[in-house]
Amino acid sequence: MKPAILGISGPALTEEERALFRDHAPRGVILFARNIIDPNQLSDLTTDLRSILPPGAVLMVDQEGGRVARLKPPHWPALPAAGTLRTAAAAYAHGRALGVLVKAAGFSCTAAPVLDLRVPGASGVIGDRAITGDAATVARLGGEIARGILAEGVLPVMKHLPGHGRALVDSHLALPRVPELTGDDLLPFIANRDLPWAMTAHVVYEQYDSINPATCSKIIIQNLIRDRIGFRGVLVSDDLAMGALSGTPAERARRALAAGCDVALYCPGDFAGNRAVLEAL
Repeated sequence: MKPAILGISGPALTEEERALFRDHAPRGVILFARNIIDPNQLSDLTTDLRSILPPGAVLMVDQEGGRVARLKPPHWPALPAAGTLRTAAAAYAHGRALGVLVKAAGFSCTAAPVLDLRVPGASGVIGDRAITGDAATVARLGGEIARGILAEGVLPVMKHLPGHGRALVDSHLALPRVPELTGDDLLPFIANRDLPWAMTAHVVYEQYDSINPATCSKIIIQNLIRDRIGFRGVLVSDDLAMGALSGTPAERARRALAAGCDVALYCPGDFAGNRAVLEAL
């Protein structure tokens, strides 16, 4: 398998996509709202994907609850944002509900929980996706969400290492620069470093690497994520198509893997970008 998780263009695989995935099997596929119409269509699509992808490939969905939800009413239940959770029991129940939802829809992995802090004055891209601004509470409740997801046999992906909460701009649109992280930013990730998967942030952390965002920084991935935080699991990039990064899809994927990411995530579903990423890896 090539170390990439890719989006696809629509609600069914095209013949081009089918041939590409057979020739250059990716580590997995991630689906978005453009790929999801109703349960019957989604079941057909996930069955088709599993017939083409090799054993062990993941089917991922970016489903947190609240405003980050690709599975939505009327066909799927709405789950609350993490920022509404107040107790460990509620967080665990949220994780179980999230796991049940995505597993029943045919997915093996969901991009949650968010372990960033909610920081006043920062970009709203995190906002109520974060549990709270208190690091110990984020660590405890975020861990319970992940434990609930795992209890349903689904892979959680904690995000966004080493902490997106202080970013003043949305990394979907531009490259944020954070002058300094604190121990509080790192605490939720340290407390949950034994989780199996995690996602990097497209943010420059100036105290560690003033040039490269974490996704593309050997310094941050080795010294901060692997050594100080102690995460040893699968490290997947955030979506490489986001506006924070520059270069072609192939260049972005190569940089992320060279820096220490295990998997390059490329979400738009454009065939040319998918082919370029797979051939580059």
